[in-house]
Amino acid sequence: MKPKIEDVAKLAGVSPTTVSRVLNNRGYISEKTRKKVHDSMEQLNYYPNEIARSLFIKKTYLIGLIFPSTGNPFYGQLIFHLENICSSLGYKVLLCNSQNREDKERNYLKMLQMNQVDGIIAGAHNRGIEEYEIPKLPVVGIDRYLSSKTPVVSSDNYEGGKLATQLLIDKGCKQIIHINGPQYLETPANLRRNAYEDVMRANNLNPLTYEFPLKSTDEIVINIVKQIFDDHPQVDAIFASDDLIASKVLREARKRNIHIPQELKVIGYDGTETTRMLLPELSTVEQPIKAIAEKAVEIIIKQINGEQESIQLENILPVKLIDSETT
Repeated sequence: MKPKIEDVAKLAGVSPTTVSRVLNNRGYISEKTRKKVHDSMEQLNYYPNEIARSLFIKKTYLIGLIFPSTGNPFYGQLIFHLENICSSLGYKVLLCNSQNREDKERNYLKMLQMNQVDGIIAGAHNRGIEEYEIPKLPVVGIDRYLSSKTPVVSSDNYEGGKLATQLLIDKGCKQIIHINGPQYLETPANLRRNAYEDVMRANNLNPLTYEFPLKSTDEIVINIVKQIFDDHPQVDAIFASDDLIASKVLREARKRNIHIPQELKVIGYDGTETTRMLLPELSTVEQPIKAIAEKAVEIIIKQINGEQESIQLENILPVKLIDSETT
């Protein structure tokens, strides 16, 4: 039979009210009494009822995370930092992998609300989901516009696209192709494409962007990369919207005996620790992933604490250009 709060009180020689005050950190409790209660809890292997406790203090100390995939190095590293930061503040996280499916995202949102999470941090792709519009539900988007009133944290996507494109032009490239996701997503990441096209036109060059579908498999992306080489044998540079796509460009180029960077220059985007370890030669635009996580948690905590007036809707963090061996 599971021990109860009364059992802890009896063993510690205090009242159940005192045990409750220790558990909820309310009122003055001497260190001696606090220690007796904790020692008794440990001896009895007693764990407080978190649901009952959350109803009492009106907080669950749970934060929901909704992202398309944990397998993508960018999301994996971001989630790692989000969980660490939340943990340091006494919060646990519930991780939801939406796989870019609107039905899964809606179901996860309902599940998180049923579990009465204190807030939600989301980097999922689907827009127009009314659950994000629920009044008083703290929500932060990461590189995603979830609703007109939801704060967004992102890297400086326009500056990143500008730096990548200008680097290729400065190195003498003229047939530069960009690979990006679908423009209809209305995500800040589309600013990379906007910057690429602006810089190309400013240098009297013709921009050309290949889009990959939202729910792309590796095979789909590889076929798009093959199509680029087939359609444009004179391409001398490719700016990929993330490092995984850039790695597929490098692989296909080597299969075709195209020398990197002499005949083709390639630059990616993200600069995750995993990519830097496995492909140190790849030039890329590095996002400040830990800083993005820190800012997102800072905003969600402010929302939870009712400090709405100090929150900006757009929160843009600086990027870093890494000019390596592929450019």
